[in-house]
Amino acid sequence: MYNKVILVGNLTRDIELRYSQSGMGIASTAIATSRKFTSNGEKKEEVCFVDITFFARSAEIANQYLRKGSKILVEGRLNFDQWVDQNGQKRSKHSVVVETMQMLDSKGDNQGANNNYQAPQDKAQQSQQQQSYQQPSYQQKQQPQSYQKPVAQEMPSSNSVPVIDIDEDEIPF
Repeated sequence: MYNKVILVGNLTRDIELRYSQSGMGIASTAIATSRKFTSNGEKKEEVCFVDITFFARSAEIANQYLRKGSKILVEGRLNFDQWVDQNGQKRSKHSVVVETMQMLDSKGDNQGANNNYQAPQDKAQQSQQQQSYQQPSYQQKQQPQSYQKPVAQEMPSSNSVPVIDIDEDEIPF
């Protein structure tokens, strides 16, 4: 079976970061995505709100750099949550467990953060489906690094570009 979700949207609230008893970070928030379409000649927009959860180091990074309204791309898996509310009613909802995120705001909006973060994949995260929050034992695939501004390069002047004389008969197409 295959369970993969990719969403692009804006966060609807600030990150809520907490820690499990074993010290693993767990961050939760929600993302709003929209779809524009035309129905019977009338332009309409449909908005979908989805709860998302970050684990381990990605939870701490999300908490540090993301705020309400931040534009983000998340990739993860769909998770089905069930519980009994205070009135004894059975409740359920779908949410997304984030495995990869990409911050889409401009560098000034997210305080110069590295915009890509790949959450580590490990068995502890996979066992989270059974609601067990264990300390992950993983090797991080990609370390987040501080943003480095690219070095500005000047365009070469027109007199420094070499002229190449090509005979049209030599071109094979």
